[in-house]
Amino acid sequence: MSIKVLVIDDSAFMRKIISDTINKISECEVVGIARDGESSLPQIRKLKPDIITLDIEMPGMNGLETLKKIKAEFDIPVIMLSSHSGEEMTIASLEIGAMDFIEKPENLFSISSDFESELKQKLTSISATKPTKQRTPSENRQKRRIQNRNLPSSVKAIVIGASTGGPRALMRLIKYIPSSLKIPIVIVQHMPSGFTLSFSKRLNQEANVNVVEARDNMILKGGTVYIAPGDYHLRIKSGRIKLTEDEAKIHGVRPAVDYLFESASVEYGENLVAIILTGMGNDGTIGMKKIKALKGYTIAQDEETSVVFGMPRRAIESGVVDSILSLDEIGDQLNVLIEEKQWKQNS
Repeated sequence: MSIKVLVIDDSAFMRKIISDTINKISECEVVGIARDGESSLPQIRKLKPDIITLDIEMPGMNGLETLKKIKAEFDIPVIMLSSHSGEEMTIASLEIGAMDFIEKPENLFSISSDFESELKQKLTSISATKPTKQRTPSENRQKRRIQNRNLPSSVKAIVIGASTGGPRALMRLIKYIPSSLKIPIVIVQHMPSGFTLSFSKRLNQEANVNVVEARDNMILKGGTVYIAPGDYHLRIKSGRIKLTEDEAKIHGVRPAVDYLFESASVEYGENLVAIILTGMGNDGTIGMKKIKALKGYTIAQDEETSVVFGMPRRAIESGVVDSILSLDEIGDQLNVLIEEKQWKQNS
């Protein structure tokens, strides 16, 4: 059975481009189009699509307002279509409940294979997801008691990788990081160039610590969270951030979690903690294998709270994960690691 998609965009030309691209995907079928937010709601009720693509910037009821109305009435995943002028609105949409976003093609007369591939991957992966749920507090406490027995004795750095569903997960996780943080945290979130700056600023507003978009040759400082910039691979070497722009994508992405994890494993060895969060594909598994080989500690988000369980699942199935935790349990684990295990010489 085909995945039924509703396309919402104020531009007739863009509606055709998106519709034509989706209809090329064998697993998908465009069942309807809408030119604005108001007209989309009756369409959703009538057509009952499996997934919706929604333009961020529309006259009248814009993408954010439309998304709020959709989420209030329907349990249907939404992918936002965004341009660089809508970066802040895009980040806001992910907080509200959009599953993911795709950057609009720059050349509307020559649609790239990368855009087609990304759209296919996100539509097919997200349509297969189930609503996430949280465990009860008693279950959380019991699981934490089990997992805390294996924590490392000392932690010098924490690295995190995420993809689809990651921005919302990280927005929640960042609030768990206490102001007492004295080690660096480095994050790779699959996100295009330009959007990571807006994302880091938004995280910084919610955090008790400093959150910045990483720059090349930055010295890693304790108490700071670094976000890899879109379209750059990020590695750690000799206590500094190293960025490369002209390097090929791996797993179809740049930045890649694997490069961060592999380089951090060499830098910190057994004093490294790595966390793999929600996301499609298998980015991060190779890096976690290297971390485990050098006796680092690894955590994966569980299936119940992952938007897409691809990245955590691959790591778990490869046998390189020490703890499988819900998102809130990961937050609690971070607190324990930072309050009790962070490297004392950095104090």
